[in-house]
Amino acid sequence: MSATTAFARNQWYVAAYSQEVGEELLARTICGEPIVLYRTTDGTAVGLADRCVHRRYPLSMSRRDGDRIVCGYHGFTYEPSGACVYVPAQTRIPRTARVPAYPVVEQDTLVWVWIGDPENADPADVPRVPWLDAPGWTTVRGMEPLAARYGLLVDNLMDLSHETYLHGGYIGTPEVAETPITTEVDEDAGIVRVSRRMKDVECPPFYARSTGIAGRIDRWQDIEYRPPCLYQLHSRIAPTGVEPGPDGDDRAACHAEIVYAITPETEHTTLDFWMVSRDFAVGDEEVSEYLATSNHTVVMQDVVALNALEQVIAAEPAGYQELSINIDTGGLAARRMLRDLL
Repeated sequence: MSATTAFARNQWYVAAYSQEVGEELLARTICGEPIVLYRTTDGTAVGLADRCVHRRYPLSMSRRDGDRIVCGYHGFTYEPSGACVYVPAQTRIPRTARVPAYPVVEQDTLVWVWIGDPENADPADVPRVPWLDAPGWTTVRGMEPLAARYGLLVDNLMDLSHETYLHGGYIGTPEVAETPITTEVDEDAGIVRVSRRMKDVECPPFYARSTGIAGRIDRWQDIEYRPPCLYQLHSRIAPTGVEPGPDGDDRAACHAEIVYAITPETEHTTLDFWMVSRDFAVGDEEVSEYLATSNHTVVMQDVVALNALEQVIAAEPAGYQELSINIDTGGLAARRMLRDLL
């Protein structure tokens, strides 16, 4: 059984960062559907089907007229609702002259788009990621396209033992692969949790240089995955022996919230949105630059590996059976939840 290529459609997916959506027309493809994103003059983010009803010309290659989009091919003009308000050479607007408008929710610096039946879109179902713009936190971020199915990125992130081998010298140390995991599946909340708690271990350069902690550390990796789109890694880094206080006060430790929005683009391509939020060295631009550069390097190591894996899977014989072991428990649970969403 390989990572899935099918899409769960009645779901919210991250389409862009808030900072990406502005006056310019932004093209994105989500679950095989071309979408044009832009922001109206009152600041509202809009998502429309990126295809004129007349001759399919991409609206993202067109121009704006106030809050409207004027098709760059024949001038069909659309309101933010998707309704066509002008066609060339006639006054009557055909009844079917409209493009689909996608429900959009913008929160926590992310622009989410509902792919599926608009009647089922509930903004309350959009998961929160409060660290991305909370006081006392600083975030670096980026997005990389993958020439691989999104299920491979889910597999990758659910099993962090690969850090030891793929990301050595950045985020990986020998103890990551050597430490057993605990897995919990919360069926009611739709969350897979995978935890790895490491005591008295080597501090990788990613954290040593950014936190300033010298010597060995206690390191926690607590994953929460909400299928299909959102992955959060709650990371705690503290000098060995420093435990949270009895009242939960953990200010002696450093915390990083590492977030991935895993957005299927097509059956074999993925938009990999990555974010690293931290509660330490909050105003230090050098630390921000270091974490942004280092995490981009780590992400690109994954991109190269997963793009290669996609090609291997495409060429393998029918019926090939992969081998799974204990560290795959969380990833297999994630795969099952994805299948259930379908």
